[in-house]
Amino acid sequence: MAYRQMFGKCIRRGLIAVFIVFAQVAMNAQNQKAKLQERKTRIEQEINKTNKLLDQTKKNKEANLNQLYLINKKINHREDLIQAIGQEVNGLDSQIGNLGDTISRLSTTLHTLKDEYAKLIYSTYRNRNAYSRLMFVFASKNFNQAYKRLKYLQQYTEYRKAQADAILNTQSMLGRKKLELEQQKSSKLTLKQKQELEKNQLAVEKTQKDDAIKKLTKQEKNLLRKLKENEAALGKLQAAIEALIASEIRKANEEKARKSAADKAAIRKSVEPVQNKTSAKNVEPAKNGSLAKADLQLKGNSMSGNAEEVALSNDFSGNKGRLPWPVERGTISATFGEHAHPQFKNIIIKNNGIDIITDKGAKAKVVFEGVVSSVISITNLHFVVIVRHGDYLTVYSNLLDVTVKKGDKLKTRQSLGTIFTDPDDDKTQLHFELWHGTSLQNPSQWIGR
Repeated sequence: MAYRQMFGKCIRRGLIAVFIVFAQVAMNAQNQKAKLQERKTRIEQEINKTNKLLDQTKKNKEANLNQLYLINKKINHREDLIQAIGQEVNGLDSQIGNLGDTISRLSTTLHTLKDEYAKLIYSTYRNRNAYSRLMFVFASKNFNQAYKRLKYLQQYTEYRKAQADAILNTQSMLGRKKLELEQQKSSKLTLKQKQELEKNQLAVEKTQKDDAIKKLTKQEKNLLRKLKENEAALGKLQAAIEALIASEIRKANEEKARKSAADKAAIRKSVEPVQNKTSAKNVEPAKNGSLAKADLQLKGNSMSGNAEEVALSNDFSGNKGRLPWPVERGTISATFGEHAHPQFKNIIIKNNGIDIITDKGAKAKVVFEGVVSSVISITNLHFVVIVRHGDYLTVYSNLLDVTVKKGDKLKTRQSLGTIFTDPDDDKTQLHFELWHGTSLQNPSQWIGR
């Protein structure tokens, strides 16, 4: 009987272990699945957003670079989506394999439990006569032995019931796992079908890209002319920004110099009474020490001339990666840095910021509180608003009109003006730059998703 009790405990512990292991695996798989689904949803939203912008450009029957930018963007998103679906399918394969292993272990356990239970039933059948059980107790040599035999019969009955419960629980768990296995296989089939649809759609989009490139090739001269004009406009913008930064640094240094001079004058004034009472020889070391503390580092690239501007600069820096987009909604059509032109592969484009395509009539919005440093007009970039945030500058180009002026203090997300829509290709695009002193920054690393 002791063996059977020990055997029963081992079986129950085995079932518990199987359940715990499977629960952990299922939880990890569920977390991974949730992350993949979140990624898929985000990519699908980007595809839908790009499709809406692409539909606007199709009003123009002529192929244009804007269409090519958006088609490329959609192809990249579609490839990401296919990859995400593939990862989810792989995750389901792993879950299906784990479920198969669990079902196999449960089936083995159930078979063992049934064999043991059959032996119990046979033993019970042989001793089914209540008189035999009673005689088994009364045949004891003493009271202590009778008590142990009575407890043995009670434990035997409880063990038999426990075995029956274990069989029912195992059968129930096995049934649930088989059902879950079928559901996972069905989910995998659905995902594979979706993946094939996305691959087919990707092939269509690549054909659209090839068609757009062919049409654009016929407009090569006109496109190259526009490209050169745009490069010239961006060069003028960079020169204007660099001149503004130099001016702001000079003002900051002048402010520091004035403060340093005022501090020195105050120190001299404070030591004059002492000089009248003591010799200059005794006072000079103390005087020189005080003046040394008042001296400031006047040469540098900082545009912050006072504590308020320094604090604003630190606040701006602390929000890296969390700044809002400079438009309500849009998609990045050109990234920061040097990269090949989408049409002319032998031409390298240098982008000092990012270009964001958005809806017609959209407003440009400041990404952080600050002060308007300049509002200028540049051919091909239209109105440009430059906002200073301590040692940082954000630049908003290609505005049709502006609603702010130099010196205005702005709050985060405040509107700056309407973004220009090019009538030639129905493109509404904001050029956005971010500078830290004289150093260019990648805006994509500063704005949130």
